[in-house]
Amino acid sequence: MGRRIAVFGTGYLGATHAACMAELGHEVLGVDVDEAKLAKLAAGELPFYEPGLPAVLRRNLNSGSLRFTTSYEEAADFANVHFIAVGTPQKHGELAADLRYVDAVIESLAPLLTRPAAILGKSTVPAGTAARLAARMRSLAPASEQVELAWNPEFLREGFAVADTLHPDRIVLGLESGRGAYAEAAAREVYATQLTADTPFLVTDLATAELVKTAANAFLATKISFINSIAEVCEATGADVSMLADAIGHDARIGRRFLNAGIGFGGGCLPKDIRAFIAMAGELGAGQAFSLLREVDGINMRRRNKMVDLAREAAGGSFIGTRIGVLGAAFKPDSDDVRDSPALNIAGQIQLQGAAVTVYDPQAMDNARQLFPTLQYAQDVPTACTGVDVVLILTEWQQFVGLDPGELGTLVRSRSVIDGRNCLDPRAWREAGWKYRGIGRP
Repeated sequence: MGRRIAVFGTGYLGATHAACMAELGHEVLGVDVDEAKLAKLAAGELPFYEPGLPAVLRRNLNSGSLRFTTSYEEAADFANVHFIAVGTPQKHGELAADLRYVDAVIESLAPLLTRPAAILGKSTVPAGTAARLAARMRSLAPASEQVELAWNPEFLREGFAVADTLHPDRIVLGLESGRGAYAEAAAREVYATQLTADTPFLVTDLATAELVKTAANAFLATKISFINSIAEVCEATGADVSMLADAIGHDARIGRRFLNAGIGFGGGCLPKDIRAFIAMAGELGAGQAFSLLREVDGINMRRRNKMVDLAREAAGGSFIGTRIGVLGAAFKPDSDDVRDSPALNIAGQIQLQGAAVTVYDPQAMDNARQLFPTLQYAQDVPTACTGVDVVLILTEWQQFVGLDPGELGTLVRSRSVIDGRNCLDPRAWREAGWKYRGIGRP
């Protein structure tokens, strides 16, 4: 028998979580203040691209196990398990996370809680947030001591969000010291399917649970910046960073994943989370974490400038009067997310330096246009590459990996390609008459 669940926030995290909780057999109410967004979701339309999610959304809307509302009163009356899944964007002009949306959920929901309930936070927040929210919640809720707040961080990868929710590699639940029996029992019921499949279930204190997601992202970011630093050594010595990554990746302590040199990381999570971690480390006086992560972020941002330099070199030393074709706008394949996208950032820099830049991406065109309206956009690869002096591969969509270099060569003005993701076969492109340049490859 499923639980009655309310999910607050219906953005990427909230909409995914709500649909997947319904898929697990629960009755779910998605709650948001944005009526237009809710109308789209209720009609079975997602405001973002995520493979596999539309089918899950529609199936559970049709069965009646998932619906949406703007009413906090309805949610408080309906559910006794409440997930906070709102955004925590970077504060404007600061490194720290903006917690106003998380705070707003507690301020609106807590005064309506008149019976035992569990509030489970999924949003990524700095350590100390949950304890503060718990105290505030108890001061506002009529059922005060019978309402428990726990933290249950999300580990979604864009492009794999449905699988990551239905079949996670771990579930973490942070509880308040001396409290939490109700919240833990509720979480075990909500995730009963996963627990039956032997998914590790880690019960921690609140601060540990809050730090898990940012620590994981900081480690992944460090891995990417590490291999990008090694790529510079490879370029200086004539070594091949891809083969080197294969070789060190066979060491089980290191692993091959996230050891891909290129134009660096972006998206709505890694950069935001690492900067929030830097801000928190600075406030806490944790100097070594602060300086390490600042350098990780710095290395990552320098990769974009390096790519612009490579493109300028390939264009003959100046962008003035040149045409550049950019394949990729999303920060990663299987996503339409352009937040802090290295690909778009590079395209914009090149345009500012005088080139005519045309961009194509299979999914992220609308979002890219909103963010960079001055770039030119093509409806397909041939249009983006016709008459260009240099082709840049900046997102490793399978469609780009599988391009025929001979065919593409008939469209361009100059057969010059820069592989910003090291995803092409250099030999095949060179044999087709292209001047191929990868990252950290001879």
